Amino acid sequence: MSYRIGAFFVFVITLAVSWVLGGWVGYRQVEQDGLEESFRYRQLVGNELNRYLPIPELMAEHPLLAAALSSPDDPTTIHQANEEMQRMATIVGSSDVYLMDTTGLTIAANNYQQADSFVGRNFAFRPYFFEAMESGHSAVYFALGLMSNVRGLYFSHPVRGKGPEILGIVTVKVLVHELESQWQRPGSLRESEMVVLDEAGVSFLASKPQWLYRDFTRSAEEAPGELSRQRYPGRDLKPVALDYEDKPPGLSGSSETVRVRENGGGQEYLSIRTPLPRLDWTLQVMVSTRSVIWARLGFVAGGMAVFFGGFLAWLYLRERYRREAELALRGEQLELSVAERTVDLERSNRKLLDEIRERERTQSELRETQQELIQAAKLAVLGQMSAGLNHEMSQPLTAIQTYARNSRRFLEKGAADMVDANLSEIVLLCDKMAELTRQFKVFARKSEGPPTIVDFRLSVDASLKIITAQKSSAGVDIRWARPEQPVFCHGDLIRIEQVMVNLLANAVQAVEGEEQPEITIEVEEKEGSWCCLVRDNGSGLPANTEQIFEPFFTTKSVKQGLGLGLSISRQIADALGGRLTGRNRNDAPGAEFEFTLTKREATE
Repeated sequence: MSYRIGAFFVFVITLAVSWVLGGWVGYRQVEQDGLEESFRYRQLVGNELNRYLPIPELMAEHPLLAAALSSPDDPTTIHQANEEMQRMATIVGSSDVYLMDTTGLTIAANNYQQADSFVGRNFAFRPYFFEAMESGHSAVYFALGLMSNVRGLYFSHPVRGKGPEILGIVTVKVLVHELESQWQRPGSLRESEMVVLDEAGVSFLASKPQWLYRDFTRSAEEAPGELSRQRYPGRDLKPVALDYEDKPPGLSGSSETVRVRENGGGQEYLSIRTPLPRLDWTLQVMVSTRSVIWARLGFVAGGMAVFFGGFLAWLYLRERYRREAELALRGEQLELSVAERTVDLERSNRKLLDEIRERERTQSELRETQQELIQAAKLAVLGQMSAGLNHEMSQPLTAIQTYARNSRRFLEKGAADMVDANLSEIVLLCDKMAELTRQFKVFARKSEGPPTIVDFRLSVDASLKIITAQKSSAGVDIRWARPEQPVFCHGDLIRIEQVMVNLLANAVQAVEGEEQPEITIEVEEKEGSWCCLVRDNGSGLPANTEQIFEPFFTTKSVKQGLGLGLSISRQIADALGGRLTGRNRNDAPGAEFEFTLTKREATE
């Protein structure tokens, strides 16, 4: 609330200062315009005076004027003088030109032929006559014409003969309406008026008709002077109602503020008085001060704009400082939170590292256990195959024994060729037994390294040798569609062989009891992979085929297995980046297993 009160006081002060400053600037501008108008009209009046001042002096040099003054009774000379006056008036563009003797009597004039001619009139009372007579020099006077009742400037000069003696006065009257018309030219940029005051303060030139022949100096109680009544005959010379107001600050000494009361109202002007050159006249320029109001309003508008701009800037900075302080506080709080969170994270990190180490140790143990389990499964398969191996080994051994006994008898008889033939058979039987035992030894050992590029066909070939050595496979038609070209894939020969032995052993057990047991093995390419299909014509799989890959799930007797073969086989397939799936056949009774491995090129 306190800042609102302060803002209100600053707003009021701003308006007050703007109002005062606008008035100061406005009055200065009005005064400047008035001074420019004064200078312009002063130059105009000065130019008019300088234009006509030398004319009477030049006219006075004409010999006909001196001759007329020397012979006022000579009609011919006076007639010539009248015509000369008429010609001079036409040349200089004046209203009247007339010649007076030393008594002020007019003896010749340009209007000698008119009814209101100056000829015979005496103007000795006019200042332009007696001032020229007394000084012997040119004189200038302003007055209303006695005959024409028209304002004019009177320029006079003494006429002399051959000596210094003054013979008379020649006078030129110039009308002043042109000076007033000059004021109406587009020189004034504001509402301004002009009056020219004589030495008595009476206006004889005015831009406003109602201000003509008005007294700008005396009050209504004072009477006009005798000189003014003679100069302006028939005029009441009513004073102008002026109220002089306090002078605004910043104005020069020649300026003052006045209010003119007329027509029941009043208007304020800035009055500037300037003396005119070579005469006791005063030029008073009165410029309307209405523009000061607009200047003040403009400054008030500018002050309001400055105030609101500053106020908004202050609000912005205030809000910004508040936000910065708030952000700084939040930053400190955030730093504390970060520090606390960092401690928690370090604690959690240490705990996580411990968990990672424990998990890695567990995974290592799991892998070891898994390898041991796989090896145990191998040994279990070997155990299951031991009966078949015993059958396969017993026949060659019996044959070897028979051949050995026969060879001894043939030796006694001296039949060396028969002994040699028996020994050859014994060597063949021993090679067959060695090949059979070697394949079982390879199957029984652990994998020696990470997956590489291998030929899928070799693992299938090795697994067939193991399976066909079993007694249970006797009578089973195993068809292996072996590709002619190498089937390179991403894997390991021993682990692929273990998967194939499990699949083939399951297939052999599945076709037991069938009239025509049959197992087919095919390898085909699918979308950048090699797919090995093992099909049988047995009884097929249970409804939930995924359940057969769970550990210890089996539909066989305990003698046939523990239900780990397919589970271990899927783990091996996943570890090699492949896939192992099983399903029932659509084209015939039985099941089919699909073992997929990524295809590789031999150069990789």
